[in-house]
Amino acid sequence: MAEEQEGVAGTQEPQVNGEDEGPQFGLLMQYVKDLSFENPNSPAVYQWQSQPQIEVQVNIGAQAVGNDVHEVAIKLDVTASAEDGVAFKVDLLYAGLFGVRNAPEEQFHPFILAEAPRLLFPFARRVIADTVRDGGFPPLMLDPIDFGALYMQRAAQAQAELGEGQAPGVTGQA
Repeated sequence: MAEEQEGVAGTQEPQVNGEDEGPQFGLLMQYVKDLSFENPNSPAVYQWQSQPQIEVQVNIGAQAVGNDVHEVAIKLDVTASAEDGVAFKVDLLYAGLFGVRNAPEEQFHPFILAEAPRLLFPFARRVIADTVRDGGFPPLMLDPIDFGALYMQRAAQAQAELGEGQAPGVTGQA
């Protein structure tokens, strides 16, 4: 009976801390790395009657900062423009340190460039909303972003650029 249980999950002996060979992922900390808010047309902007158009640009970067530790950063550039000019502009670089151990490449890259940004985004979104509100405007609640789809789209583009039969390398951005 014991021989039958060998391959069943949860039947192996627990391993001493640090000796586990399985993939491990964890958020160690998160922080605002850079934040800028511009209100170039104040106080006139508060008299404008037209609704501003909101443009959002998102970039993701990743870099190793130590053994098994990687920094993942989301760069959000938000510009609100109306007929009369720029209402406000917010630039945020929000980052987190992630511990990654024993991760095969096929799990590592999707985690760093899709899952890690997904974990950071709600906090970056809150920083943007609070900053816009503190600038004298209604809080701006950014729509959720599907980082998994962005990663898959970028991976497909990289594969198409390389041609079939070659594996794409990670450039550190999605």
